Amino acid sequence: MLHYEIKEQDIIAFANSQGIRAKRVGEECAFLYCPYCRGGASRDKWTFYVNTKTGQYECKRSSCRVKGNMITLARDFDFQLSDEFSNFYRKKPQYRTLPQPKEEIIPKAPAVEFLRGRGISEETAKAYRVTAQTDNEAVMCFPIYDASGKMVNVKYRNLNYTKDKQNGVKEWYEQNCMPYLYGVQVWDGSYETMVLCEGQLDAMSCHEASIRNAFSVPGGAKGFTWYPPSYDFVSQFSEMIIFGDYENGAITLLDEMKQRFGGVIKHVRPEDYLDCKDANEILQKYGREQILKCIANAVILPAAEIIELADVEDVDISKLEKLPVGIKQVDRLLYGGLPFGGVHLVSGKPGSGKSTLASQMIVSAIERGYKVFAYSGELPNYLFKAWMLFQIAGGNHVFEYGDGTYEQKGYSISTANKNVISTWLRGKAFLYDNTQIGDDEKESLVKTVEKAIHQYGCRVILIDNLMTALDLEHLSGDDQYERQSKFVKKLTRMAMKYNTLILLVAHKRKNNVSTNANDE
Repeated sequence: MLHYEIKEQDIIAFANSQGIRAKRVGEECAFLYCPYCRGGASRDKWTFYVNTKTGQYECKRSSCRVKGNMITLARDFDFQLSDEFSNFYRKKPQYRTLPQPKEEIIPKAPAVEFLRGRGISEETAKAYRVTAQTDNEAVMCFPIYDASGKMVNVKYRNLNYTKDKQNGVKEWYEQNCMPYLYGVQVWDGSYETMVLCEGQLDAMSCHEASIRNAFSVPGGAKGFTWYPPSYDFVSQFSEMIIFGDYENGAITLLDEMKQRFGGVIKHVRPEDYLDCKDANEILQKYGREQILKCIANAVILPAAEIIELADVEDVDISKLEKLPVGIKQVDRLLYGGLPFGGVHLVSGKPGSGKSTLASQMIVSAIERGYKVFAYSGELPNYLFKAWMLFQIAGGNHVFEYGDGTYEQKGYSISTANKNVISTWLRGKAFLYDNTQIGDDEKESLVKTVEKAIHQYGCRVILIDNLMTALDLEHLSGDDQYERQSKFVKKLTRMAMKYNTLILLVAHKRKNNVSTNANDE
């Protein structure tokens, strides 16, 4: 099936055109009322959703249950989409109607002779109804039919054309007639896969190899005026094999169709073209068997986000880069510590030592040569530093003051030792500065973390804590849990992308539903 490239502004613009309020809910856009049923007699709200990634819509009302995509939505409500579909459905072009042949088209000798010279038989010429003009047999005629069997256009080819003489044009169409896929009349309806070529001779070459589901685009690799008129026909297929021209290391039609076709896309392997440019040249040089091989060996177009599990690199998990927590029993359970490339949640009840444990791991990272970045949403800069200084100094370098009677007891570090520790920390530890500007002007925390990674080489990140960090992200969402989810997803992607280790401190939420501690 074909689809247009979904644009979120189209969804919002459509809602506005119908006078319906809309809001973003995750990857979907929710409408206050369904444009079809308008909520029914009870005026049910927020039942209509449009996916912002795929353009698919559905009304959740049991008595409505309308489904479709932005193409059908635009057609049903006469709405103009922001691409070629708008030109087709909105303007509803009035194509010129061609007179239909009263008799069966019989290929004329010049057309048969030309095609035979390109490796295409007279039988194939008859199947495609290729002929020549009556008053000028040097002009070949390639009739184009729609899915109903009606001739909607004709492509012409000047057999006398040569580049050096520049005698007229090589190919042209009937003016103001419908552009449509070439070769529809030879399809017998028995395949769920279509083969898409660039030129009509390439589609006919596939037919010569007994492939009955090959078609070609009428306007070349970059012309796509044909796909709105051909939309319903192409939507019958669940799979498409691209057999375009192979030039300069690329296959034509492939990039364009992956944006438009919603089913499985395959393409002929570059090595199967051998030393040829297209299907017709392959037919002439290597015969029908190579055409069949090209189709049989077609491979799925790789999706950027998907890989074969079998191709994933085998890694010895015990040898992954890890950060020891510093507690022997914990490190033993973790097979050496926390692995890089992920977000690790530090959680617990209030006052249970979450921040202390997290900062201890930060100190451990510095000791092992990692640069660190920390965000503390509850402590001013000087208190965060003082907290870490005690952990770095250790019990042997902390002295007690006050007798508890006349002066309250306390603990401190000598100025000399503080200077030594600060010198040791220089260039290794960085902190989010809470003193610079107001909260409403602060940059996204995720962007700041990325700067710390890129500009300062930080590999270990501490975010203490989740709730205060959310205030810096300006995330959309109806509730805090939705915003938390979006924020943690951002952190996870960043950790994997840069192979960093992110420690996220989070309070347990109140759980009034279950006695399972994991639910908190």
